[in-house]
Amino acid sequence: MTSLLWFCNDIRLHDNEALHIATEEAEKLLPVYIFDPRQFAKTDEIGFPKTGPFRLRFLIDSLRDLKSNLQSKGSDLIILTGKPEELIPELCRKHDIGLVSYHEEATHEETQVEDALDDALEKIGVDVDSAWGATLYHLDDLPMEVEKLPDVFTAFRKKAEKYSEVRELFDTPAKLPPLPESHPESEGFPDSDFFGLEPDSPSEHSVLPFAGGETAALKRLETYFWDQDLLKTYKETRNGMLGADYSSKFSAWLANGTISPRYIYFQVKRYEKERKKNNSTYWLIFELIWRDYFRFIALKHGRNLFYSTGIKGKKYEWSTDNDAFRKWANAETGIPMIDANMRELNDSGFMSNRGRQNVASFLAKCLNIDWRWGAEYFESLLVDYDVCSNWGNWAYNSGVGNDPRDRYFNIVGQGKRYDANGDYIRHWLPELKDVPGEYIHEPHKMSVEQQRKAGIEIGNDYPFPMINLEQAYREIEKRGD
Repeated sequence: MTSLLWFCNDIRLHDNEALHIATEEAEKLLPVYIFDPRQFAKTDEIGFPKTGPFRLRFLIDSLRDLKSNLQSKGSDLIILTGKPEELIPELCRKHDIGLVSYHEEATHEETQVEDALDDALEKIGVDVDSAWGATLYHLDDLPMEVEKLPDVFTAFRKKAEKYSEVRELFDTPAKLPPLPESHPESEGFPDSDFFGLEPDSPSEHSVLPFAGGETAALKRLETYFWDQDLLKTYKETRNGMLGADYSSKFSAWLANGTISPRYIYFQVKRYEKERKKNNSTYWLIFELIWRDYFRFIALKHGRNLFYSTGIKGKKYEWSTDNDAFRKWANAETGIPMIDANMRELNDSGFMSNRGRQNVASFLAKCLNIDWRWGAEYFESLLVDYDVCSNWGNWAYNSGVGNDPRDRYFNIVGQGKRYDANGDYIRHWLPELKDVPGEYIHEPHKMSVEQQRKAGIEIGNDYPFPMINLEQAYREIEKRGD
């Protein structure tokens, strides 16, 4: 029998259940990746490219690595362009394929494609065997039905930790079945006209170069856990913002499936046996459970996650002030903590978790701008964009998601707490390098003479409607966290 393996957001050979299914009885294997034009279109609300330059470069790197790894095991990767629900059935007809396997997704656009594909394959008599492989806990092992998933994370986590177990890894095959004698030629990577942009690499100021691919993903884990022994202090450093190693940075590889969350989990367990078990080792698993939670929430709530009212159905009078949004997006708000984080995002495709919380709260809670604009901007630029985590976190920080407290962030207070000396701000805003430390988070408090000495000039042009910069800071000071 000939099997077709459709790679999508599972660009790896280790712990790949769809690969295991496809090769279990296959004499021939056709591994396929399809560039779907819908994934490179514009976002719905504000028209940004869905896949921006940083994630595009990361994806291309990941596919090159996958192709190399497949070739080393006697196979290859066929790269095509088009709609999977149309191309795959045609491949099955032309090349006598009896089984199609793939990993399932959770959100509406992706599941629509899967449903259409399944229907088309059923009509031509081709078997489909899909797998669930994106989460730590398997969907079938949850201690509750998805429809009854708690809308507060802690309630979910406690039940999952008590009643669910992490399944064992699928082995990486030593050898793969060859391609069928009759197989399509790989079209290779589309040109820039298809993508609408050129792939790009992060700025040299970025925390990491973020090389795409399974090989780089496994190397990052090896470096972070074993070579530098950093897991033992993860909980203490994870809220940092500057440097490569304040957190694991696994998110980019998790997002396109070049590393398995279960692989990370079992490496943590090995670390606990061989090195140290403490709050930090638990906390990394804790963060993987958060990632699971947002994926299951997306399954539970469907398209509601993408509406302005979110999963709560909560109505706000969101602003659509394009000028204010552009100042936020272009790092021109006048608030150093916000502008430094946005410049990092714009120049590198990455931002710390602490930064993401602050800029999201600022856009939605201070500027009162439709949170979906921010979610789409992140979707376009983040190298580690994951649809469930991105939209789940934006809804959470905007008051329409899973946060039971509906909290606000005091941006200045957060800056003083997590960037006390202003090192992060100066790294991304070198124009503030001569601002004294006592003013780095509130340069508007400097006198005109102090501004002159620091080489800056503070004006009143600020995105809050009808209020000036000092009034904006007073608004921030009212915020709680």
